[in-house]
Amino acid sequence: MRRLLSRKYWEDKDVEVLLGGLLRYGVIISSLVVLAGGIIYIIRHGHEVPEYRAFAGPNNRFDNLPAIVRGALQGHGKEIIQLGVVLLIATPIARILFSVLAFIIEKDYLYIAITLVVLGVITFSMLGGLGG
Repeated sequence: MRRLLSRKYWEDKDVEVLLGGLLRYGVIISSLVVLAGGIIYIIRHGHEVPEYRAFAGPNNRFDNLPAIVRGALQGHGKEIIQLGVVLLIATPIARILFSVLAFIIEKDYLYIAITLVVLGVITFSMLGGLGG
């Protein structure tokens, strides 16, 4: 474990390659999840004719992560698609968290502070923002 946290182990190029891979695989995985959800949704609901005369308001199943995960585990296509979107949003956030770890290992305090501010802004806007 000590070797893993050593500065020599983490070269700048290695960190860049890992961050690039994180972003690449995050996008690929989220795309595959959305594709799977779309296929399931089309198989189950592709024959239905949309009802344009009646408006159904927003569904509470898509408002929070536990409901999305619960629906995805039950095999509902819409929730699986929504889970893929959540994974796509989580990908750059994971990159930021990984960057903080890399800057801590490098003991680059200015970039630690800047990255934590960016993470704080994103977290505030997602959880406690002023959205309507």
